[in-house]
Amino acid sequence: MPLEKDTRRLRLGILGCGPISQIAHFEAARKARNIDLYAICDRADDLRERMGALHRPRCVYRDHRELLADPQVEAVLIGVADAFHVPLALDAIAAGKHVLIEKPLGVTVEECQTLTDLVRKSGLHLQVGNNRRFDPGIAFAHRFVREEMGAPLSFKAWYWDSVYRYTMTDNLQPVVELSQSAVRPPGNPKANKATYFILTHASHLVDTARWLGGEIVGVRARLREQFGAYCWFVEVEFAHGGLGHLDLTIPIRGDFEEGFQIQGEFGSVQGRVLLPWFHKAAHVECFSSRDRQFHRLLGEDAFTYKLQLEHFADVILNGTPPRGATSADGTAAMRALVAISRSTVSGEAVRLADVSGGV
Repeated sequence: MPLEKDTRRLRLGILGCGPISQIAHFEAARKARNIDLYAICDRADDLRERMGALHRPRCVYRDHRELLADPQVEAVLIGVADAFHVPLALDAIAAGKHVLIEKPLGVTVEECQTLTDLVRKSGLHLQVGNNRRFDPGIAFAHRFVREEMGAPLSFKAWYWDSVYRYTMTDNLQPVVELSQSAVRPPGNPKANKATYFILTHASHLVDTARWLGGEIVGVRARLREQFGAYCWFVEVEFAHGGLGHLDLTIPIRGDFEEGFQIQGEFGSVQGRVLLPWFHKAAHVECFSSRDRQFHRLLGEDAFTYKLQLEHFADVILNGTPPRGATSADGTAAMRALVAISRSTVSGEAVRLADVSGGV
């Protein structure tokens, strides 16, 4: 069936033809109702040519500066290694382009703050790719927490990656094309597993905590490494005074799971989030003491990578109020990630306002 597209669509350039773009962003851009996949860019000639032939953008560029100089490109999606996020975003903002940037926003507090300051002055829109916010179940929970639950009491969330994850995802995702010419950051970002897991997986957990639980001002964290598994237990201090706890365990000997439990004055929420590649909404139940009923939703579009792109375009084209993670959210999340890392070393509580540097 032909895709129905809006008459006015955002002309998007995608920087990076690597795994995350192949697995998520190219298809999302092609299916989004208000996006035109106008251009792609990658330094690896073989990879760029294969992706250009497959996804048929109007323009293909080798150098990101050439893409940014194209006046037809209105916005860019940055899907490259974490170390390149902020440098490319700074160039894009300077070129007058709106930006959707993969999480995490950057790799240090300082570079994230520099980018946030520039975005604020530019008047352009920057959205961090925390796609969980666009899971219909999590969006449902967010509305309930804000509109019906009343004063918060406690928030718990967990992210458990599985030893069997790739048994599932390899069947769901396209076969990823790799290139020996791909540009990589110095060293191996995956060599230090604790750092890699914090940046890659805890960035989801922290954003969910901030989105549903509220602003985080301090943490106290413990880390246990055993039989190849890493387990973080994080006590969270919220600005509103409610109690919080985060559990990041990778990998578990069981099924992949993200989840959360929230208790409040007039109700409670329980949620279990599936792997995003299933495109199925999180299982969420909200109990309201006002009507003494459980509330849940079913059957919603849950292609979160597409939904975040459609929202990104709606903000730019139609002035829709933003609900995606902003650069300020990304900076606050980076502060939380660094604070968790620092606390596991010191054993002490760490205030987010006091941290600097990277994980």
